[in-house]
Amino acid sequence: MPAPIAIYIDADACPVKQEVYRVAERHLAKGLAVHVFVVSNSPIAVPKHPAVERVVVSGDMNAADDWIAERAGQGAVVVTADVPLASRCVKAGATVLAPTGRAFTEDSTGMALATRNLMDSLRSAGEITGGPKPFGPRDRSNFLSALDQALVRLKRAGWGGEAWS
Repeated sequence: MPAPIAIYIDADACPVKQEVYRVAERHLAKGLAVHVFVVSNSPIAVPKHPAVERVVVSGDMNAADDWIAERAGQGAVVVTADVPLASRCVKAGATVLAPTGRAFTEDSTGMALATRNLMDSLRSAGEITGGPKPFGPRDRSNFLSALDQALVRLKRAGWGGEAWS
């Protein structure tokens, strides 16, 4: 029987946690085995549901990223805006989505890492750079659609068949 689908949320600054819970619950109701891991450096309120697990890691800078990257692979969805984490998870075979619904791929993570490093260098040199655009309703809608599609694709590929143990 196929393994369940794991959804890992890089939760400390994630604006779409409620959307993940909603989509996961809808798919669980249809019989898909999904388990959500909400990973953060400090306790975050999560729904009292057997398919949702809060994981609190140490306060080390990359502890949440390392915890997720060590577990993410084929049959998993990772929700993060962190480009280095996304790159690690894509290389491991996971489906990786930004909170805006944008899917990370091998190609896009390479370009995103280069852009991130360039912007870091400019900021370090005292250059004033604009941050990301504000998160809006369209981003939320795009994310909902992307997560739903990712779960459907994983189900078609044979994932999500037995309860998480």
